[in-house]
Amino acid sequence: MTVLTDLYQEVILDHNRAPRNFGPLDHPDRTANGHNPLCGDELRVYVALDGNTVTAIQFEGSGCAISKASASLMTEAVKGKSTAEVDTMFRAFHDLMTGDPSVREAAGPQLGKLAVFEGVREFPIRVKCATLAWHTLEAALHEDAKVASTE
Repeated sequence: MTVLTDLYQEVILDHNRAPRNFGPLDHPDRTANGHNPLCGDELRVYVALDGNTVTAIQFEGSGCAISKASASLMTEAVKGKSTAEVDTMFRAFHDLMTGDPSVREAAGPQLGKLAVFEGVREFPIRVKCATLAWHTLEAALHEDAKVASTE
């Protein structure tokens, strides 16, 4: 393994062991539930908004290390962002997970620490784990559904 790969794995393990913004949020403006039926990951995302700005975000639930770390890093990344910026980040993260290499290279700078999940792309079954929190956040922000699924 390379030093960078080791560092990325350590970031994921750290966010799994000590997830940031974990637990319910008092008086959220939006919530959504997410479920990955392939592995049983389940989470709930709580969002507080001031106009179109995410002022607070929390999550709770259970899942694998990738799912929990992705939710943790996502909450850190989107706090203080507008819903339009969150939508852009969602597309960039989704492209990182599923897009061709040229798209992934363009998405990288927008994502900061979230780039640690690029290696997950090599394991298609785990991509759904990494994107579950993002799909759930999108559902909460746009009230598209009460339950987000990675099916």
